Amino acid sequence: MTAHATRTARRRDPSTSAAAGREAVLKAALEAFFAHGYHDTSMRKIADGAGTVISHAYYYFPSKVEILRTLMIGVTTDLIVILEAARDAAGADPVERLAALVRNHVRLHTERQAESFVANTELRSLSATERQEVVDLRDHIATLFKDVVDDGLQQGRFTTPHRDEAVLAIITMCTAVAGWYRTDGPKAPEAIADAYVDLALGMVGYAAPSAG
Repeated sequence: MTAHATRTARRRDPSTSAAAGREAVLKAALEAFFAHGYHDTSMRKIADGAGTVISHAYYYFPSKVEILRTLMIGVTTDLIVILEAARDAAGADPVERLAALVRNHVRLHTERQAESFVANTELRSLSATERQEVVDLRDHIATLFKDVVDDGLQQGRFTTPHRDEAVLAIITMCTAVAGWYRTDGPKAPEAIADAYVDLALGMVGYAAPSAG
């Protein structure tokens, strides 16, 4: 069966659920945004990639920017859930909690690289209201890191006099992974995460106890 025939069959298949069609549009849009950028991707290109007609794409999403918003909110919300779970599982030690936050931040940006890259580079493409929605979620992520660093400072585990700048630097370097990570690169995600944990702990002024 040709690609055109396959797409035609999909369009006429009444068993295709609305949820599956919506996910197909999201997937096609993500691939196009990642490869070509938001502004160089048309709704027609998204519909073709999803194997549907443009009217169906508009049925699931009233505009291209709504697709972008959905992708950005989705991956950022998922990151918050992952970070909070990792922080809680790490226990009370701020060193372990910060390490867990960094490690899982890096991991998501390698495992869901396309979503993370698009979310990090296309914020300017949202309207002011939509942009603020994403910024509020990002501020929540920053608060997770700040609270852990504050705990470490209060306990004397961290010594940085530049808490806000250290947190910004940590989040920025973790986020940037989505821009350069390659699956065939020299380091596996776990090795990158371990290195970034060391860097993050250095930024907050943590000195590991000397052996003996």
